[in-house]
Amino acid sequence: MTVEESQLNPIHALYEPYPLTSRYPKDRTPWISSFEQYKAMHDQSINEPDVFWRLRASELVEFDTPFHTVCSGSLGEGNVKWFEGGKLNISYNCVDRWAEKTPDAVAIIYEADQPGGAKSVTYKELLDQVSRVAGVFKSFGLEKGDTVAIYMPMVPEAAITMLACTRLGLVHNVVFAGFSAHSLAERIRDSNAKAVVTSDQGLRGGKIIHNKKIVDEALLTCSSVTKVLVFERTGAEVPMQQGRDVSWSKALSEQNEFVPPVFVDSEDPMFILYTSGSTGKPKGLLHTTAGYLVGVAMTTKYTFDLGKDDVFCCSADIGWITGHSYGVYGPLSLGVTTVIFESVPNYPDASRFWKTVDEHKITQFYTAPTAIRSLRRLGDDFVNCTDLSSLRLIASVGEPINPEAWVWYKSVVGKDLCPVVDTYWQTENGSHLITPLPFATTTKPGSATFPMFGIEPAILDPNTGEELTGPNVKGVLCIKKPWPSIARSILGDHDRYLTTYMHAYKGVYFTGDAARRDEDGYYWISGRVDDVINVSGHRMSTAEIESAIIQNESVAESAVVGIEDEITGQSICAFVTLQAGLKESDQIKKSIIATVRTEIGPIATPKNLILVNELPKTRSGKIIRRILRKVASGEADQLGDLSTMSDPSLLAPLVEKCCRWVPLIPTKRTRLEYSTVAKTGYIDPATKNDYKFNFPAKNNQNNQKNSAAAGVPLIPTKRTRLEYSTVAKTGLIDPASKNDSNFNFPAKNIQNNQNNHSLSLL
Repeated sequence: MTVEESQLNPIHALYEPYPLTSRYPKDRTPWISSFEQYKAMHDQSINEPDVFWRLRASELVEFDTPFHTVCSGSLGEGNVKWFEGGKLNISYNCVDRWAEKTPDAVAIIYEADQPGGAKSVTYKELLDQVSRVAGVFKSFGLEKGDTVAIYMPMVPEAAITMLACTRLGLVHNVVFAGFSAHSLAERIRDSNAKAVVTSDQGLRGGKIIHNKKIVDEALLTCSSVTKVLVFERTGAEVPMQQGRDVSWSKALSEQNEFVPPVFVDSEDPMFILYTSGSTGKPKGLLHTTAGYLVGVAMTTKYTFDLGKDDVFCCSADIGWITGHSYGVYGPLSLGVTTVIFESVPNYPDASRFWKTVDEHKITQFYTAPTAIRSLRRLGDDFVNCTDLSSLRLIASVGEPINPEAWVWYKSVVGKDLCPVVDTYWQTENGSHLITPLPFATTTKPGSATFPMFGIEPAILDPNTGEELTGPNVKGVLCIKKPWPSIARSILGDHDRYLTTYMHAYKGVYFTGDAARRDEDGYYWISGRVDDVINVSGHRMSTAEIESAIIQNESVAESAVVGIEDEITGQSICAFVTLQAGLKESDQIKKSIIATVRTEIGPIATPKNLILVNELPKTRSGKIIRRILRKVASGEADQLGDLSTMSDPSLLAPLVEKCCRWVPLIPTKRTRLEYSTVAKTGYIDPATKNDYKFNFPAKNNQNNQKNSAAAGVPLIPTKRTRLEYSTVAKTGLIDPASKNDSNFNFPAKNIQNNQNNHSLSLL
């Protein structure tokens, strides 16, 4: 495709694999340089898995004792094992062997929260630090199989702690250092952690996070913990409990003996990582040693075309699987440099990411679509003030990226010189499932493209469970064969593991996501299965509607949820943030609606469109659609666990905004019966001005009182206005239904009442 062709319709364009530009190292070639090479390797990984994975394991990982069986067990039985008989050590593979071969090579670049505070750690220095922390753990009496909880900011010491755990065969349980004391305690108790590693404080976006204080509160209900190791991030004075709490600097200074790695079985537990808990009790997913390391090493190498001289930056926190796999273990297993980013993309301004790229000469950059969309919203100037000539590849992770953001990322950040790699995978997977390969795959904006080696996707009919073969099919996404890095269980609840992932559809792994395969065989992730809206029998993906909305030039970000509707079963509710500098107006709303109708059709038109300043997100940047769904349904008092929400202060304005259009909540009030006299005009019940209406002031005042849901008046809108009578009755009012307890108003009036309590742009 020519530049001119792609510019005509860039979001629907096909982008052929990039030729090797001047940015590519002259002394090497891509690991996968053609689609034919990819296809041959993928075919072998599916048809001859033993041959393929034996070769990958021998290339990427050093075993102290060779394995005798590549893979056994099945997905359906939930008893998959990889590389049985082998013994290895993660820290040896990620640290020792590189400290021996390239001791002065930089292992970690630390980009501190405050600009100008960067520092580097060589592989030789990393080995020394990992050995010292392992020595501290031994002094605590920790033994192979014990669990250590880690609650730390994004500092090198966090990665060092993880590696020290793997050095002794300890199981680490990293908890995002932003969770509440309650959430932390829940994860400590469930994992039966014997020690906690934390910091005095953390810094993020210029704000102080009181990590030690949160740990102290959490441990009030955690009897299993006997030791707490405290890293001095800020040097602030914090309470230290005698006999339990130990200073990081003091403890490490006392460790002078080298601690050798403990070689463990391939299937020994490596780490536990909890899901967000947004849908109930958090799931402690258990990952094992050899399969995980082989999976992340292979995908890091091929997905990002990573070479020994590259500087790789994954902006994800280590509290999430992306930070584990592609911030720590993937790059270090290959002996390359990884960047640990402590701050946020907009601190001190929105050029922070790009200035970090320039300062450290980052070659591959990996971040979330949420960050990309947020930065796009702020304009190109923050990107264009930087050079970015070191970048060779840019990638996204965490949720489907909409085509508009994809194109912006490619053209503005990548300068049309960098492939965009949009990766699809989950915490349960350990490593990439579906992703383009930068110099082999023709990409389509918004598509995850094709499966990674060893992955055989299947799209199933959600009702029958039958596989839908061929092109142009939609359904639920499943994986037909096991892969090395799949989580082996849910800690303490294998039945839940089987029920959730292996038994939803017979003999396959159920991702929980909906997807489609287009006419060219490309995979498009539609989002969670519960993010499919059924309007009058028409099933529509929220991701598809969101993608249509964001094509409107006024829109920065959108989130779509389905809410119950008496007529259509469900209706579409869209929450939208506008580009910087734009103000809410009826014209913008109508423009957005028109865009959706043009892109998808009238059936996808949102019944309710709410413009907000910000969307509620998890601390990892994912939009919390569960909250939006609850608020939109008038169930703001039933939001459940909010521990993953990054900014709870967004709730109040969000609820207020929604209360302006959702039906009045059931409440005991004096209800004024509508008359049958109607007038049409511009209504503003929040003031005493009735514009084209001349109703008595008393009636207008009553209108204001009775048009308030939780104290919020209806927004101005052009509607047919029904004049209140002066006859009042008292009882339980529920205008959202046809049941008017203690009232006997005509059905027509009830329907008008509903219509006038809804912002409908249909």
